[in-house]
Amino acid sequence: MTKTNQPTEQGILTELFGGVTAKILDFLTVHRDWDYSKQDIAKNSNTSLRHAINAIEKLTEKGLLKHTRKIGNNQMYQYNTDNPTAMKLQEFTLDQAFYECEKIGAQEQTKHEITIITQQTEKPTIPQSIQIIA
Repeated sequence: MTKTNQPTEQGILTELFGGVTAKILDFLTVHRDWDYSKQDIAKNSNTSLRHAINAIEKLTEKGLLKHTRKIGNNQMYQYNTDNPTAMKLQEFTLDQAFYECEKIGAQEQTKHEITIITQQTEKPTIPQSIQIIA
């Protein structure tokens, strides 16, 4: 199945390692259920076609990507979920994403707690329109 997606935000592998190969792996680990042409992979990974072709060939040789079918003149590629190393890489990216989410959640919790403490310690102000009679 071919699907065209908008380029994804910077992924875990791109953030850690940078480069075309990381961008392609980030895209294909998220969209592992579909196959894509080299052109679609380049577009959705936000890389040039020339660099994408080189990276796709290298990833295919290493078994992280696999040929799925041919549509017209286009060879289609998919993340190789049959490869144990590819699955460990996917597990790593999910674990790292989970870690990042927990870290953000803890920061938000801390901000929320600070806001509550600040609100509790502020002295209430009396509007000027109210006069205190002694």
